[in-house]
Amino acid sequence: MVKEKYVVLIPARGGSKSIPLKNIQTIAGQPLIYWSLDASVNSNLVDKVYVSTDSEIIKDCVLSYNKKNKEKIIVVDRSKEASTDTATTEDVMLEFADNYDFENMVFIQCTNPLVTTHDINECIKKHPNFDSILSTVVQKRFYWSLNDDGSITEIGHDIRKRPRRQDWNGVLAENGSIYVISKENLYKGKCRLYGKIGTHIMNDDSYYEIDEPIDWLIIEEILKKKHNL
Repeated sequence: MVKEKYVVLIPARGGSKSIPLKNIQTIAGQPLIYWSLDASVNSNLVDKVYVSTDSEIIKDCVLSYNKKNKEKIIVVDRSKEASTDTATTEDVMLEFADNYDFENMVFIQCTNPLVTTHDINECIKKHPNFDSILSTVVQKRFYWSLNDDGSITEIGHDIRKRPRRQDWNGVLAENGSIYVISKENLYKGKCRLYGKIGTHIMNDDSYYEIDEPIDWLIIEEILKKKHNL
């Protein structure tokens, strides 16, 4: 059997606290996780799309996906140990790596449904030049850190030389959407990122992630506008 070169892994735990069963709630006309499935299965660089879940309800929803390239989707059981509130992303990735044979993993968090097939492809294309890849967005804001005495200190800029927005490249913010790493490097670093890290810069609106109900409202409006819904 030929080893799968690039596989997508989408975590979909059933125990979301802020929005119950968030991953399958309907947003802009379809379950949240379907937006990530759409982007993943339509990439010709992705061999299989695995959904890791501890929920039979989520499993049934994913298996009901009935669009083009649905045959790429495989649902895998997530252990109790990797499904707790304290379990890390790396726990899920490493558990999957222990049980499945592949060369490289594209880890996608479905809380950012603005990911596209183009974004996935660009991350994969850049991966051979780096040890790992993450998606980012450009942010043109000035950041500060809070000191113990209550004062604040600028991060990454000089208060005496504040650039005009149009003259500033800004900073890169991790948008929590896509990570790419080889199985070998995942084991080496025990982390989603390792070694020489590259990036794919996504559209500004992908800065938003669904963590709270207000995020849901914002992203749903963006999705409706982008897809003419």
